[in-house]
Amino acid sequence: MTKFKQIDLSGVKTISIKGRKSKVTPNDFAIPLDAKKASFKDFVDSLPRILIGNELRDIVNDIVRARAKKKPVILMMGAHVIKVGLSPIIVDLLKRGVITHVAMNSAASIHDVETAMWGHTSEDVALNLMDGTFGMSKETGDFINLALVKGMNESIAGYGETLAKKIIAMKGRNRSVSILANCYKLDVPVTVHAAIGTDIVHQQATMDGAATGELSFRDFKVFVNSVKDLVNGGVVLNFGSAVIMPEVFLKALTVARNLGYKAKGFSTANFDMIRQYRPQMNVVERPTQKYGRGYNFTGHHELMFPLLAAMIKSQLPSK
Repeated sequence: MTKFKQIDLSGVKTISIKGRKSKVTPNDFAIPLDAKKASFKDFVDSLPRILIGNELRDIVNDIVRARAKKKPVILMMGAHVIKVGLSPIIVDLLKRGVITHVAMNSAASIHDVETAMWGHTSEDVALNLMDGTFGMSKETGDFINLALVKGMNESIAGYGETLAKKIIAMKGRNRSVSILANCYKLDVPVTVHAAIGTDIVHQQATMDGAATGELSFRDFKVFVNSVKDLVNGGVVLNFGSAVIMPEVFLKALTVARNLGYKAKGFSTANFDMIRQYRPQMNVVERPTQKYGRGYNFTGHHELMFPLLAAMIKSQLPSK
């Protein structure tokens, strides 16, 4: 006996699977590869044509199509992208004309400068925090802070351009893998978007808030100038910036639209190790609502970026 009544299922109506709409067939399944004989195209073709497998193909097609139409492909990035060794791949895409603008937070610019000038970056935060030496590398602070002060007083260039020119002028020994330096040499806008108090150079005596703010503001205007061209095409990629770049992008987009530019009908994609609110809303959903398409990919940058880049390059026309 039971106190609780159970529904009678005898009247349930069934249908035939033969006429039912289904999303997956064996034609969509992954294909096992002979790794010793397979090409990269074979590998891409072997991926399941389901969910993210298809979406990754779609964003690659969007990027290749954008460049064929001479539309912008903007890369927004956080510092982790450089820390995990992806600068050479970004530089390669810059040289191939795939990326038309690089926008980074100021932590990324620190890692780029340290790599270009001294050949190492990403200090041991836990260890150095114990004795108060975390972020106190004199050379890093002097290089960036003094460059910004000089830039504010002697030119109208922004944050990214100022650092790039200094890396080149001082012949940074690893400048060949500097995103900043390569952007400048290739005439690709590179912008740095600082949030004062978030980075190690802000805690040193050479820090000048006026210079940091002014040059970052100049770069915001450079960024808007690129965003305004996202009209009926173009792609915005966000790799590893959970707050700064999604917020900057949303403001840049509304300024462009406010000024009368029809920045609509483009694609956006967020790539990160976990899904977060601001990239989802400010990169994937809000900017593409009604017009365009947004994607969200979850995975480690050191795997996802090389895969994305290789897929793009496999579709570029041969020179």
